[in-house]
Amino acid sequence: MRPALILVVGLCAVAPVRAQPVATGAGQYPARPVRIVVPYAPGGGIDFVGRLTALQLQQLMGQNFIVDNRPGAGGIVGSDVVAKATPDGYTLLAVPISHAVNVSLTPEMPFHPEKDLTPIVHIASAANIVLLHPSVPARSATELVRLARARPGELSFASGGTGSSTHLATELFKMLAKIDLLHVPYKGGGPALTDLLGGQVSMYFASLPAAAPHLKTGRVRALAVSGKQRVATLPEVPTVHESGVPGYDFIGWYGLLAPAATPVAVLARLNTEANKFIKTKEFSDRISADGAEPAGGTAEAFGALIRAEIMKWAAVVKHAGLAGK
Repeated sequence: MRPALILVVGLCAVAPVRAQPVATGAGQYPARPVRIVVPYAPGGGIDFVGRLTALQLQQLMGQNFIVDNRPGAGGIVGSDVVAKATPDGYTLLAVPISHAVNVSLTPEMPFHPEKDLTPIVHIASAANIVLLHPSVPARSATELVRLARARPGELSFASGGTGSSTHLATELFKMLAKIDLLHVPYKGGGPALTDLLGGQVSMYFASLPAAAPHLKTGRVRALAVSGKQRVATLPEVPTVHESGVPGYDFIGWYGLLAPAATPVAVLARLNTEANKFIKTKEFSDRISADGAEPAGGTAEAFGALIRAEIMKWAAVVKHAGLAGK
């Protein structure tokens, strides 16, 4: 499997113009390396986006931005590290959609996703893609549903962890298709994809950025994409909705957070610099090539998205009986 680090080397031929450090109560920011915690194992969609973000901010701000993978408990372990870090802008958190789900999934969380962390920017959004191991005799979502109903609880699906986007996308599929599948959680998208390729699990709703390098190898079968519309880079792959499960729609997202009480000037600087690279053609082309779409915008808009997603996925968690598991 292509290492995540390789994905971000050489993203842009021309480095962005470096901005000047911003003065804060702690001096010039950033005056030393900044750590971006990715709360999942290397190789998944959030690792891909986290490394893109680190490279772009490093080029813009003239300081090292270092990715620190801290997998465990569906993203809670790494997120807790940042929630309890000194709020000075030197420890940040790259999060996927699971950040908005864990509050419903794990009632006794060691931190609160809204109270202990503050939004910086929405970086990108991406559909997921239903991947099957070639040994599974299904060529469409309709055939997969028919097979699952004939063999309830026998077909297994991987996820990047309980509450991850790859887990939620499958739970929504199960709910709408009225089928039973066996959940096999991993500590990130990379390990989940590895076991799908090896045939240890039957299927995986992979994030498109993580799945992209494997779609033409023949080692997995691309069945459908999770959004309302087909993906421009995979026009031949239908949506789940049009191929057998009406009403299905799932789009994952990725963003950047900081500990609560981080200086407003630091948050504003990070949002400004992030929006600079998100708006570039180089970033858009690179991320779109792997099926994602650039986002950007204000911290307030990203905070509103997180609040809306917390409410939306609380209903799915309740329906699936996942709370406390």
